[in-house]
Amino acid sequence: MSDTLLTNLEAGVLTLTFNRPQKKNAFTGEMYDTAARALVEADTNDAVRVVVLTGSGGTFTAGNDLKDFLEHPPAGEDSPVFRFLRALAHHSRPVVAGVDGVAVGIGTTLLLHCDYVAASERAVFSMPFVNLGLSPEGASSVLLPRVAGLALASELLMFGDPFDAATALRAGIVNQVVPEASLAEVVQKRAAALAAKPVESLRLTKRLLREPLRATVDDALSREGTLFVQRLGSAEAREAFNAFLSKKK
Repeated sequence: MSDTLLTNLEAGVLTLTFNRPQKKNAFTGEMYDTAARALVEADTNDAVRVVVLTGSGGTFTAGNDLKDFLEHPPAGEDSPVFRFLRALAHHSRPVVAGVDGVAVGIGTTLLLHCDYVAASERAVFSMPFVNLGLSPEGASSVLLPRVAGLALASELLMFGDPFDAATALRAGIVNQVVPEASLAEVVQKRAAALAAKPVESLRLTKRLLREPLRATVDDALSREGTLFVQRLGSAEAREAFNAFLSKKK
């Protein structure tokens, strides 16, 4: 669909690859828009049985491209980033993710909407929202305590420190940790196994698993989105972003 989001449909498996390796696959508004459209289209394509999310260049995604994010901040629920999150949260097909390298911010929170996640041993996760003067997104304030427990969820979201694949496994963010060299093969095999299952039975199973939390997740996405946009305009966020960009320079 674009140079920054590669698509490949083979044997019922649609692979979406975040592809800005020179920027560690950091998301721009255009990438969010493209990814949202790809997910919506996949949900109406009978040829797609499973969706795989992965990144190029040994990295999953560094989260938001801060320069693009500051120049084109989300202004409401129709912003590309929020459309992407809703499309992922509502997807009827199984979603498998393969995480290598860094998974920052939304790179971690989006995994909470996936049905199977494999990570390499060198994968590093972080949700540094507080450190940037922001607040959680992606319904992580609801889903992370549910899978990780309140104590660990509070630690990961409040401190915002990077954490390794073993911690992500303990937190219930990932299903499996594998050697870097095995990641692509493991993801391919797990996706192929799902693609071989009876289609409607698999979709009904996902619906039954996700439906009890649907209203809660939708409400969290909306509440978090409103607060996130407000925080972007705060003095704390401006100070934190300026400090981060200055340090980067």
